[in-house]
Amino acid sequence: MSGLDTSAFVTLFKEACHKCFGNPLNSMLSETESKFFSEKIFDQTGLVIGPKSIKNYSSFVISNINEKTENPSVATLDTLARYVLNAPYTDEVQRKNKESHYPYWFQCKEQFQRSMNKPRSKRFLLSAMSLGAIVIIALLFLVFRKGEEQIKEFSEDFHSVTEDALSGHGWLIQAKDKEYWNRRDEKAGHLTLYTLKGDNWPDSMTIPGIKNLLLRKISGDCFTIEVRLSDFLPRQNWQQAGVLLLEDTNFIGKSMRVSFAYNNFFGGFPQKPEIIMQAITSQGKGNKPEEFFHKSLFTLEEPPDSLVVNNLRKSALRIEKQGKKFRLLYSTAPIENFAFKEAISQEFILKPKYIGLFALKGQVDSSAVIPAAFKFFSFRPEACQ
Repeated sequence: MSGLDTSAFVTLFKEACHKCFGNPLNSMLSETESKFFSEKIFDQTGLVIGPKSIKNYSSFVISNINEKTENPSVATLDTLARYVLNAPYTDEVQRKNKESHYPYWFQCKEQFQRSMNKPRSKRFLLSAMSLGAIVIIALLFLVFRKGEEQIKEFSEDFHSVTEDALSGHGWLIQAKDKEYWNRRDEKAGHLTLYTLKGDNWPDSMTIPGIKNLLLRKISGDCFTIEVRLSDFLPRQNWQQAGVLLLEDTNFIGKSMRVSFAYNNFFGGFPQKPEIIMQAITSQGKGNKPEEFFHKSLFTLEEPPDSLVVNNLRKSALRIEKQGKKFRLLYSTAPIENFAFKEAISQEFILKPKYIGLFALKGQVDSSAVIPAAFKFFSFRPEACQ
């Protein structure tokens, strides 16, 4: 590409990323983010840009463009432009027949060229003192704006679980299983995930992965997270649902998993299966996960006792983080908003950048797939003490 084309492409790609994620592009996109971006482009335009290409483009854009080479086709540039400009939905055949001249890319390129050729106005000839004052005001604005973003609360009642609604609220979906993802609205007022095969811990035979993992970015050293479920009753091995705190979306960095789960492993000793609250942490790739909390909540009969079923009508998890200290709480009851009980307080060096809502059954085929209906989620920043 020419110098002008390259500069216009960089600007266009940054605009497309900002539209997709709601944030400026500050680092190379991960595989998960690249796949999400690719799906968003296809959903809106009907045209395809592969996740691998998107990841390579993001690396090119944030690096020194003189040190790397990328040469996207004009069709790819037009697809990005169509996404940014909200062009009508189409497909490759229709575009070839009706818009083979790629009008949207050339429109964006022309706009970029006009912006580069604008004559400098007198406002850029201010005195050094005036310019310095403007810079200081701008920096103060950015500092206060950043502070506002960090302390912003968020809550989700899952009243609408359409992809547009979830995306508009800042959620990302990872490893989509279309069959079960399309059943996410089966329980009114809930997001229903299913205990599909998968795990965030690797083993000798499989790589880590959780299907239909709902993610959102978080920040801050001190916060409170709360998640509520309805009628979640795991009844076979490793079925569980709950919350993940992650340093990245590829399960490479440090993480913490807190969940309600089924357990019938007692080291060979004869005991009845149980519903547990479990908390596990990992120090990252190459380290084995460590279970630091395991509490038996209910003993299971077959069929389950009506009292157990009733007490799992409403269940909830809460995570309170104050720097390195994590305080975990839980609640199970027949009614909403029942009092929380403290599970454990412990220190970990973990600075999560993502929170995930999940359901899984581990790397097993024998256990059934059951629903986990999420009723409510909240993230509330706290003052660090």
